[in-house]
Amino acid sequence: MKTNIKIKFIYWTKVTLAIFGFLIWIATILNIASSPTPFIEQAPYCMISTMIIFAILSAIYRGLDYIIDRNTPKKDD
Repeated sequence: MKTNIKIKFIYWTKVTLAIFGFLIWIATILNIASSPTPFIEQAPYCMISTMIIFAILSAIYRGLDYIIDRNTPKKDD
């Protein structure tokens, strides 16, 4: 039963992180887009910020998946 609670907690943590990650990404893109510089100068900042935000989010997801795999009992064939 305790493992079930951990898995549900990790699932909701992942959902919350996804929402916050998306909101941070939108805020960052809007902040970059609101500057008066031309798009050709804004594009690298948009791409780099997108890659960094989603790389961090992906790393956290992989870590949480690793924790779930470690705590889930394996069935022997």
